[in-house]
Amino acid sequence: MIPNPGTAAVLSFFINGLGQLYNGQIKKGLWLIFLSSLSMLILLVGAILIGYWLFYCLRSEIWLTDIRKLIFGFVLFSLGLISICVIGIYSIFDAYNTAKEKSSY
Repeated sequence: MIPNPGTAAVLSFFINGLGQLYNGQIKKGLWLIFLSSLSMLILLVGAILIGYWLFYCLRSEIWLTDIRKLIFGFVLFSLGLISICVIGIYSIFDAYNTAKEKSSY
């Protein structure tokens, strides 16, 4: 089966790594899915820490002493968001270019 570059790119847009699986790159696709899941987990932990600080620490007198949780939450949230974007863009372009190379044979 000859992969369609457009289909591969759209699949990777919706789920990172799915376009690679469509192209027959099983290991690469599974790695991208794993890395995307890990990035989403990091983003979620960061969001939980930010939410904890906003809803618990801000209402009490300890908000200034617990500001480390807020900073750590923002760092994790930002790291997760940036890595999701980078992995997503890489996944889309890689799936498209690989399918384009395979279809030109």
